[in-house]
Amino acid sequence: MKISILTPAYNRGEKLNKLYTSLLVNNNSNVDIEWLVMDDGSTDKTKYIVTNFIKQNIINIKYYYQENQGKMAALNNLVRYATGDVIIECDSDDYFTVGAFDTIAKYEDKLQDGIYALVFLKYDQNGNNMGNNFPENLHRSDMFSLYFRENVTGEKALVFNSYIRKQFEYKLEADEKFVTEARMYHQMDLEYDVICINEPIMICEYQKDGYSKNILKVFKENPLGYYEYFREILEMDLAGVTLKKRLYIYKHYILFSILAERDHAIRNVAGLINKIIVAIMYLPGLIKTRKMFDLKDEDKKDEDLENKEKQKKIKKAAKEIKRNKKNK
Repeated sequence: MKISILTPAYNRGEKLNKLYTSLLVNNNSNVDIEWLVMDDGSTDKTKYIVTNFIKQNIINIKYYYQENQGKMAALNNLVRYATGDVIIECDSDDYFTVGAFDTIAKYEDKLQDGIYALVFLKYDQNGNNMGNNFPENLHRSDMFSLYFRENVTGEKALVFNSYIRKQFEYKLEADEKFVTEARMYHQMDLEYDVICINEPIMICEYQKDGYSKNILKVFKENPLGYYEYFREILEMDLAGVTLKKRLYIYKHYILFSILAERDHAIRNVAGLINKIIVAIMYLPGLIKTRKMFDLKDEDKKDEDLENKEKQKKIKKAAKEIKRNKKNK
């Protein structure tokens, strides 16, 4: 078995060493590995650091560069170069557990019969599960059901069937640079399933400038993709989805319809019941969203700026009139 590890990197050069070390530690596994790194327009020493890794000639590493387009575009561009039987997307602040690739190889035979990914646990640097365990080992499901019907929580590490993964991509809206990975997973769920394994293969170290710790900023800068994600969920069969999760879906659909400045948010929802619930929740959601993201303050700032510009023009015109009178 050959494993392709895809890593988008933006000004995280110093963080790559821990990931690289974890690959070296696992290099004695009975698998082939290739590490594909996409430098997303970094201004630090990312290229220099990865080039030094390549010069050591211990594992197969390929470095690619793109003008800054964001993590999802980097992964879309990287996946075409992957030559492994399986693909793992590993952020620059993540790294692998000792024996991770042996663990993956142990379950290689499960990646067939309509399975698009093996889903493993993910731990933090203190050894804590970043969510909860799956209902049982080798549980067969899909990513939507796991999180919206079966109460699975937290981040997981996905090992994709390479052939299937290459048929999909992260769909970005307009000039946005980020969208939740779940939007692609839900498209894959329509045709395939996943197998869940209660063993960790990856460790995560969140960074201060990472997506997760700056989630409100991410929401505000990328509302269109999130809006489409929740709109698409409301087109799905929600049978078996818990009330708590349904409310989560409605609240976030409203939130992103406001941030994305989408007209006809109620009309655009599929299903009469969904329309009624969104209509009931829309005004409270509008008030809460504007407060959470200081949208009212921003509108006032824009208005103040407009008024200042008007005042400048009036003063300028008054000076011109005064000057003309003097000349006469």
